[in-house]
Amino acid sequence: MPTTTSADGTTIAYSKVGSGRPVILVDGALCFRGMGPLDALAAELAPDYTVFTYDRRGRGESGDTAPFSVEREVEDLDALIKEAGGSAKVFGCSSGAVLALEAATRGLAIEKLALYEPPFIVDDSREIPTGYMDRIREHIAADRRPEALREFMVTGVGMPAFMMVIMRLMPAWKKIKGVAHTLPYDMAVVGTTQEGKPLPADRWTNITMPTLIADGAKSSAWMRNGVRNLTELLPQAEYQNLAGQNHMVKPKVHAPVLKDFFGH
Repeated sequence: MPTTTSADGTTIAYSKVGSGRPVILVDGALCFRGMGPLDALAAELAPDYTVFTYDRRGRGESGDTAPFSVEREVEDLDALIKEAGGSAKVFGCSSGAVLALEAATRGLAIEKLALYEPPFIVDDSREIPTGYMDRIREHIAADRRPEALREFMVTGVGMPAFMMVIMRLMPAWKKIKGVAHTLPYDMAVVGTTQEGKPLPADRWTNITMPTLIADGAKSSAWMRNGVRNLTELLPQAEYQNLAGQNHMVKPKVHAPVLKDFFGH
């Protein structure tokens, strides 16, 4: 298992496939190598790029060091970029897209930035109930991981409650429960961008690298509204709407879009 060491000494585990210019993929909430969509996306990109996937801190085979801060996660990505040769193209999905944005605004050596559906809530098309994030933190602090996951999946994501019963019977449940304690990490990354207000116009003004922001045509209106708001704030950004796709975008559909943007 290849590893690299972050600035605070935390071990970050990663995988590398393919050959060509480096591309680093950044997972969203509850996902890591072997659990989530990015392994399949890496396989689609591997004929054209050296693709790095990694376990964000606290997940999979990576370590964790208290106290958590978003800066530590940015340093983890920076360690991967250095491992990749000093600069890389970066793709982030969901809350991983917000982390990639934060890394770009902090000056990491990102050649091109691709984002899929950062979960911004910028208007009243979607309301997060009062106390949602606090309840998740309370559940995690009391080691009530199933309750934290239910709060996240049902209240946050919008999954029908009966699906949680089915999820608990699936083989993946053990893996998901094993990383539930990292939900507050993603909430810290997302920060105040889910409060139903337009994104701050000055937050990402120093992002100047070529940027692709995409969403799915079947995704919820609130998600697409957030993507469009972000695109308006980044004058160099390209926007693409992927026909037939939702938040769980299919790698075989997404990979050609990324290849066309990343180039060689």
